[in-house]
Amino acid sequence: MSINIPSSSLPRVVIAGGGFGGLKLAQELDSSRFQIVLIDQNNYHQFPPLIYQVASSGLEPSSIAFPFRSAFRRKANFLFRLASVEAVDAEQKQLLTSVGPVSYDYLVLACGGTTNFFGKEQVARHALPMKTLYESMNLRNVLLQNIEQALVADHPEEQAALQRVIIVGGGPSGVEIAGALAEMKRYVLPKDYPGLDIDAFEIHLVDAAPRLLGAMSEKSSEAAARGLRSLGVELHFGKMVTDYDGLTLSFADGEAMRSRTVIWVSGITANEVAGLSAETLGRGRRILVDAHSEVLGYPDIFALGDQSLMTSDPNYPQGHPQLAQVALQQAKLLAANLKARLEGRPQRPFAYRDLGSMATIGRNKAVAEIGRMKWGGFSAWLLWLVVHLRSILSVRNKIIVLLNWVWNYITYDRSLRLILKRNIPVEPRDLHS
Repeated sequence: MSINIPSSSLPRVVIAGGGFGGLKLAQELDSSRFQIVLIDQNNYHQFPPLIYQVASSGLEPSSIAFPFRSAFRRKANFLFRLASVEAVDAEQKQLLTSVGPVSYDYLVLACGGTTNFFGKEQVARHALPMKTLYESMNLRNVLLQNIEQALVADHPEEQAALQRVIIVGGGPSGVEIAGALAEMKRYVLPKDYPGLDIDAFEIHLVDAAPRLLGAMSEKSSEAAARGLRSLGVELHFGKMVTDYDGLTLSFADGEAMRSRTVIWVSGITANEVAGLSAETLGRGRRILVDAHSEVLGYPDIFALGDQSLMTSDPNYPQGHPQLAQVALQQAKLLAANLKARLEGRPQRPFAYRDLGSMATIGRNKAVAEIGRMKWGGFSAWLLWLVVHLRSILSVRNKIIVLLNWVWNYITYDRSLRLILKRNIPVEPRDLHS
């Protein structure tokens, strides 16, 4: 099999991964100066900040995804290949993929990260991650399926386990999915399931940290906690998960909770790419890079975003947070630096500019921090809506998302409650064993 990339007199930039960093780099590179090859295992770019709304039946997957080929239809000297990245051959200057090798002049690794289960194999097997569109769709299916099964469950304890949702992780993703599910419980389930005891439907958020949103201020953390509690979410802090067997979630303090639905949003780890020496990997399997995003010890190979670890920024000596803004800013600078390198001009070092943080809790509830400004409530929620709407890739998707939000706001309803993938139910365990 051949990846079939035509020859070009222009230097070839191969970008592995079409997330925020890879997409931005492909957009910013001057296609009159470079041949651009984008490789991804999916043929679309997904918008991770709104994945939780797919999981909670608020949006369809197509509204937060956009095909690469459509996005770059008018860009010259651009090629996309649907393939999985397998390894780097730095000596031959080749990237090995599932459809064949591709040579490069410059290689950019932007493969992002995956859910971090911290070596807990049982948890990885049974818990539900929420990092990709596929995972969010599966989560939606399991949530709806478990509610349907709760209606017909014979054993009270099994019914309780089916109606108890536990979210592990108190970061923005955990807070947002908890708020979305709490609103679904309040406004949707009573209409769809009149025979179900809604008060018995429980939503728990657990975290090993002493508070929510550890990267934000205590003020924002307290506001988020109040908002979730007002929606009926039960918060548990200082709870370290040790195991989950599909029914029982165990904690380091000896306590346990039974649930058929455990959502794991407790951090990410970088996707590994074979072929690089172990010395290039830092904390969280992230690739060590210099101030120009070039991999240490590997000329002409770069890494961006969640996959990279840059310790040269004086404001972030332990590396930058794994956020979209970091990847976007790194990509924009790398595009300029590659052009400067081609022209023999000096390159600029990367310095991250923190544009702020925000998280939505629910209807008219959010927290936002920009510089020294910290606030919450309706204005923060409205800002969150505007920022995320502007960041979605296409006009069509912006309109679809906006219409869904308006509909949900007016009707207090989430209309996309379809079980599209038949999951094989887990055999009930002996609850008395």
